[in-house]
Amino acid sequence: MAVHGPDIGRHYEDFQVGDVYQHPFGRTVTEADNTWFTLLTLNTNQNHFNADFAARAPYGRVIVNSGLTVALVLGLSVIDMSQTALLNLGWTDIRLTHPVFVGDTVYAESLVTATRESRSRPYAGIVTCRTRGLNQDGDEVVSWERTVMVYKRDAPHDKGYFPQARTGPMELP
Repeated sequence: MAVHGPDIGRHYEDFQVGDVYQHPFGRTVTEADNTWFTLLTLNTNQNHFNADFAARAPYGRVIVNSGLTVALVLGLSVIDMSQTALLNLGWTDIRLTHPVFVGDTVYAESLVTATRESRSRPYAGIVTCRTRGLNQDGDEVVSWERTVMVYKRDAPHDKGYFPQARTGPMELP
């Protein structure tokens, strides 16, 4: 019997400049997502939650809060780009290039643009990537450059965290 531990994501050694990761999940934005995010962040712009008000604006309907769009695309990229991260080092050049509406499905992809070993943490490396979000029609809705510090494969920090069951290992009946 093989036990497959809680291993997911990529380590520093897995990243190569020029590689593109098409992140595996898509996420359809619901009205509840947009309303809750807007309320949670205290964004009072009525274009995000007042359909009557938004109907008079140029797009004629509620626009998804851009903060939600950024957070969603970031989240979609984590499984490939920063599942093994210990630090986000920064985002630059955030561009909101196309509105997102309730009912749109958002996807994400990232291009590795640079890698280097960490000078201060020998167990980690630094990865820079361009990430963009696409809607279901292939329109780019957001993009940015992100730099993240990720563990190397032999770093002990992201291993051994799964608890040992007090009753022993799982077995077939």
